[in-house]
Amino acid sequence: MTDTAAGLRDRGGAMSDLTTTAAGAGAGTAGDAGIDARLEGHRTELTGFCYRMLGSAFEAEDAVQDTLVRAWRNFDKFEGRSSLRSWLYRIATNVCLDMLKAGNKRARPVDLTGPTPLAQAALSPRPENVWLEPMPDGRILPSVQDPAEAAVARESVRLAFVAALQHLPPKQRAVLILREVLAWKAAEVAELLETSVASVNSALQRARATLTEAEGRVPDAADPLDEEQQKLLERYVKAFEGYDMAALTALLHEDAVMTMPPFDLWLRGTPDITGFMTTIGAACAGSRLVPVAVNGSPGFAHYKPDPEGSGFVPWAVQVIDVQDGAISGMHCFLDVERWFPLFGLADRLPAVPAGE
Repeated sequence: MTDTAAGLRDRGGAMSDLTTTAAGAGAGTAGDAGIDARLEGHRTELTGFCYRMLGSAFEAEDAVQDTLVRAWRNFDKFEGRSSLRSWLYRIATNVCLDMLKAGNKRARPVDLTGPTPLAQAALSPRPENVWLEPMPDGRILPSVQDPAEAAVARESVRLAFVAALQHLPPKQRAVLILREVLAWKAAEVAELLETSVASVNSALQRARATLTEAEGRVPDAADPLDEEQQKLLERYVKAFEGYDMAALTALLHEDAVMTMPPFDLWLRGTPDITGFMTTIGAACAGSRLVPVAVNGSPGFAHYKPDPEGSGFVPWAVQVIDVQDGAISGMHCFLDVERWFPLFGLADRLPAVPAGE
């Protein structure tokens, strides 16, 4: 099977064609374009499901590629006793459950340690498989006509929600996603997991209780962003690009947090956040922010001034939390070799002409 994660890094996020992948595995033939189209039509929603299950952008892509290749190989055995969608979800669920047997649980910095005072701040990285990863909306949120359904889908991929899902045992996680996010009936989930309706209902009840404890403060979920939130983000961009700490302080919630995976350091409160930005993070002065659609939330691609010349170079993908009319979270994912290709972002920005 094609190494999807490597492919994303090498091709700036482009997915390999399913026919090519399956043919390389000895399964594809020239007359299978119709099967390709039927399977590919489910890729986005399956990626959203696998991302919620695994908390990793690249592992989710791998899981979906594995799912579609397995479906391709076994399509002649699909007897239509259930819908194609249900059959694919069964395969995807089993793929994810197998991947979760290793016991790895993705997390945010705030899930692992307490906040660090600025005076003790140190940038200590942890391995990439520790971290909950960001994901472009376009890869996980299929187009839907119902605004209420779209809002639920966006809320269900926010960092706080996906992080809370990681506290659930794998089967409870699958039950909760299928029942609460995808609105499957208990009987449908029971059939998929080959268990009883009573068992599904019990797992859902336990999962809800755990999620309530784990999720904590939930960002506002206006979809689309209302006028006040849009203005707040415009002021944030102006303050950040101008490195105006007074203006930024006025926009931040009093106990706002700033995280920077792969570093486990995270900061709470405006004094420590702005203090960090003007000391350890001072090289980000004069940066530029480009809007991105990420995890159902406002976000920006952060380019900082090129230290070796003119223009701007990739630095981070920011996911912004908005709570009660203020910015409550700045989650900065710094592994630019992974995130900028995944989001299809430029590898640099030109210098801004004088006077602009």
